[in-house]
Amino acid sequence: MYKMITIDIDDTLLNDHMQISKATQTALQEAAEQGVVITLATGRMFAAAKPIAARLGLNVPIITYQGAWIKHLLDGTMLYERNVPRSLAGQIFAYAKEQGFHLQVYSEDRLYTWMENEKIKKYSEFSKVPYHIEPDFESLMEQPLAKMLLFEDPDTIDRIEQEVRPMFGSDVHITKSKPYFLEFSHPEATKGHAVKYLAQHYGCELKEVIAIGDSWNDREMIQVAGLGVAMGNAVDALKEIADFVTFTNNDDGVKHVIDTFIFANQA
Repeated sequence: MYKMITIDIDDTLLNDHMQISKATQTALQEAAEQGVVITLATGRMFAAAKPIAARLGLNVPIITYQGAWIKHLLDGTMLYERNVPRSLAGQIFAYAKEQGFHLQVYSEDRLYTWMENEKIKKYSEFSKVPYHIEPDFESLMEQPLAKMLLFEDPDTIDRIEQEVRPMFGSDVHITKSKPYFLEFSHPEATKGHAVKYLAQHYGCELKEVIAIGDSWNDREMIQVAGLGVAMGNAVDALKEIADFVTFTNNDDGVKHVIDTFIFANQA
């Protein structure tokens, strides 16, 4: 019944130790051997997602930057690209600079900010990608940007979100991937848009797609997939709109979905 599974990475595929359990890895490989397309859908950079996809032995395109890029893992072919509207990039930069917020941007799969601080160091360590300090940061607003990210404490992020949504409206997609990350991207750079595109690429109907996630930035793909799954550790708002709630990321929640909806249906 299901021909494609799209899986978020952090707090979904990865457990709290940033590992893919052996049981989950085996279940994914067995599903792939039976012809199910397995792919990832993450807010991470392509450079940060690629090593994780390689661990699974995936040879399909993966969705990165919240859906701004769909790029083939092996040969680097870009299938789908939606960059932050250039006219808005400058406005987002001006807002962050005026308010003194930490802003980082992603251009050509490289991570940039304008000054070194603990936030960029922490982010780089977490994502395992290098960062680049660009003193002429404003000039980057003229380059193609896959996404822009504000990194502040959760209460500040909540306040920022309330302020910027009326400012930018539907001209830019705004989402939280974690309580302390507020991300800006093209209106069509969502996991939902990307899942639709990739399903069509593989000749799947959306009703034949399973999407699994834990955060509010997974909402769009949870809603478009035939089976939208929230992890047991997902935010409550996502659980409320999901078709199914599985186990947590520390209890092989992804494997439980495969056992329940892939292998059980083939028994």
